[in-house]
Amino acid sequence: MMFTIIIVLIVSLVLIGVIVNAMQQHKNKMETERRAEASKQKAIIENTEAALKAAEGIPFTQRFLFIMRRRVFMATKALQSASDGTTNYNQQIKGLEEELKAIDITQPAPPEDQFKLPQADKQVIQFIKGIKTLRALLRAEFKKGRLESRVFLAEDKLLERLQLRANVDTLIRRGEIALKNNQLGSARQCLEKAIGALSSQPNQDEYITARKSKLQEKLSEIESNLKRANSKDVAEKQESERNELDELFAEKKKW
Repeated sequence: MMFTIIIVLIVSLVLIGVIVNAMQQHKNKMETERRAEASKQKAIIENTEAALKAAEGIPFTQRFLFIMRRRVFMATKALQSASDGTTNYNQQIKGLEEELKAIDITQPAPPEDQFKLPQADKQVIQFIKGIKTLRALLRAEFKKGRLESRVFLAEDKLLERLQLRANVDTLIRRGEIALKNNQLGSARQCLEKAIGALSSQPNQDEYITARKSKLQEKLSEIESNLKRANSKDVAEKQESERNELDELFAEKKKW
């Protein structure tokens, strides 16, 4: 009888140990998942805030601003749920709610004439990267089901348009610099790339048509200058060769 009791106690202790160990493992797993979720939401908030800050010169719509601020709002609420309780996010959530209410999403998109390309190449690169990042964040919100298809397409189209203008204006600027330095070949390449970027657009609107026409005129002028320069080089080379031949076969003077 005593032996049976001892066996039962041992088995019970083993079972308790297994259960306690399983509960601890589950607790550790839940804690790891909580930390991973908190890190994920913090990254969403930081990346979105950084993208908006980098995009201060980009004339996006108030509706797009609302989408991005709502993204931060949703991530902050998720962060609060994943928090260990040591940090209170109620104040941030309340501030974001008020900010969202103050955004008028009915305002029309800013006119394209407001678009101004930065002067420094480094700023231009950051500008284009900023647009690409905003498009990626917009697509992420769409995939989460927070946007209607028509809203996503409209906002993405505006950003794509800005990206196109930035690329084209950058190529034109580089072409103008090459022209000033009398680098006709480099200038031609820049204009050809700009025309190619415009021609690849499915919707050939007035801006694209007018821009392409102007660039093609400039390209024709450059190609004419290149032909004249090449003709001149050929003529000078032929003249040089002729002079060398005349000198070679000229009648030698008798002394």
